[in-house]
Amino acid sequence: MTLQEQRADDRRLVADAVRELARQTRFPVAFGGLFEDGAARMTAFLGNHTNALEGLAVKIERGLGGRAMQELRPRMTGDYRSARQITHDYDRYILGEGIGTLLAAPIIVEGQPRGVLYGGTWGPWGVGDVSAAPAMRVADAVATELRVRAEVDRRVAALRDVTPHDTHSVSRAPEPLSASQREELRESYAELRRITADVADADIRGRLEELERKLASLSGLPEASAAVKKSDVKLSPREIDVLARVALGETNAEIGALLGLREATVKAYLSSAMAKLGASTRHAAVARSRKWGLLP
Repeated sequence: MTLQEQRADDRRLVADAVRELARQTRFPVAFGGLFEDGAARMTAFLGNHTNALEGLAVKIERGLGGRAMQELRPRMTGDYRSARQITHDYDRYILGEGIGTLLAAPIIVEGQPRGVLYGGTWGPWGVGDVSAAPAMRVADAVATELRVRAEVDRRVAALRDVTPHDTHSVSRAPEPLSASQREELRESYAELRRITADVADADIRGRLEELERKLASLSGLPEASAAVKKSDVKLSPREIDVLARVALGETNAEIGALLGLREATVKAYLSSAMAKLGASTRHAAVARSRKWGLLP
C-alpha cells in the first residue's frame, strides 16, 4: 500500500470517527485528524457553518488539542475565547467558525499521540464527563484500529523476509525453514488470528486473511501442500484460533485470556477440532492440522 493509499484509509477512519463522536456526544460541530507531516491535520468535518476550520493543523502543546495530545487526556473549555490554560495559535480557525465551547480528545497509540478529535458548539454548553467519556471511547476505537493496521503492516513486512523471493522457477520447492523461522511463522500466524477478531474494516480483514493463507503455506513441509488438497476437514475460524495457540504450547486458560473466551469454551472448541481431525490428543490435533496444511 502506498503512502497516499494509507492516508486515504486513515482519513476514512477519521471521518467515521467524527460522525460517531457527534452521534455519541451530540455536539453540533465535530472534526478531527491524524498526524501528517508533524501536525495533526484536520481532514474530517461535520456540522460546521463555514470553511474556517479547513487547513487547521495542530501541533503538540499548541491550542486545546495540542495540550490534550501533550497530556494524553481530554481537554475542555466552556469559553474558548477567554481560556487562559491554552495557547491561542488557532483562534482564526476556531473563532472563525464561531465556536465557544470546545472538547479535544487525543488519539493515543502505544502511549504516543497520533491525532485528535474535537467536539464543539457555538454557544455555552455544560461540558463534562458526560461528553468527555464517550469522546474518549471513540478516540480509543480509532487508536485500536490504527494499532491493528500497524501490526498487519509489520507482519506483512516480516512475511516478506521469510517468503522465497525466487520467482523465476515456480516449480522448484522452497527451501525448508529453520526451526526458529518456523516458530516465528507460527507465532505470527497465531497473533494474526487473534488480531482478526478485533478488525471491523473489511479491507483490512481481507488483507489479514490473505496473509494467514500465505503463512499457513510457508512451513516448508512438502506434504502439507499436497495433503491439504485431499483433506475434507473444515475447521471453524475459532477452532483454528484455538489450535494455533495450542501449537505454541499455551494452556487453555492462557488461550482463553488471549482470545477473550471462557476456559470451558476453549475446551469445547478444542474438542470439536480434535473430533473433526480424528485426533485423540491436542498435540495430535496440531500435528494433523500441520500435515494437512491447516496450520503452519
